[in-house]
Amino acid sequence: MEPFDLTGKVAVVTGGNGGIGLAMARGLALAGASVIVVGRDLGKSERAVRELSTLGRAAHALQADLSDAIRCREMVAQAAAVRGRLDILVNNAGMSIRKPPQDYALEEWRAVIDTNLTGVFVCCQAAYPHLRAAGHGKIINIGSMMSIFGASHATPYSASKGAVVQLTRSLASAWARDNIQVNAVLPGWIDTDLTRRARAEVAGLQERVVARTPAGRWGVPGDLAGTAVFLASSASDFVTGAAVPVDGGYSIQA
Repeated sequence: MEPFDLTGKVAVVTGGNGGIGLAMARGLALAGASVIVVGRDLGKSERAVRELSTLGRAAHALQADLSDAIRCREMVAQAAAVRGRLDILVNNAGMSIRKPPQDYALEEWRAVIDTNLTGVFVCCQAAYPHLRAAGHGKIINIGSMMSIFGASHATPYSASKGAVVQLTRSLASAWARDNIQVNAVLPGWIDTDLTRRARAEVAGLQERVVARTPAGRWGVPGDLAGTAVFLASSASDFVTGAAVPVDGGYSIQA
């Protein structure tokens, strides 16, 4: 299991205080990494840190609004200072506003794009000098199945997540020479607070997802943990620019 060992590595997980983010943070900690949890709600992040600390690894919480470019840069600098290094960046923080496309205010569009896309780019940009100085690095950007499909009531979310995949490919191409691998994970229908709201608003969504998914179930946050460990570890040193669906086969169905 040595290629998957993250002992001594320092990982930043944005949006790491719940759902998919916390599951990935837990997986990284179990593989040996020290984890810095970043979120808007410091209290929630501190609760996540207490949970991670029970796994025997150092964990820290930072507060940041990742729609603010200045705060993104400050957060990365603070994270690198906490443990004196930075090896892994997981860009998981995101948001969505559900409306028909004709009803979005421009401010709502910008709020989603600034968090889901611009914030990801700025965090990557801020992390780059730390990863380059270390001689290696792993960046994992969290897209969505909406990176592949359209969504009639999540236009800015779909646009941002599609762009995250192209951003991932661009950064992978640019930074491969620095031994920095940049990949994306595309979660499918995962049972989280966000999707529970969607199920409450969209009649029949629960049944339609199960019927289309070859695995025959909704995903759970823990289904993302192993993929995060793989993409954060030396086991994936020759994998870059990939967009990996974790969706039980949903996206391969016609």
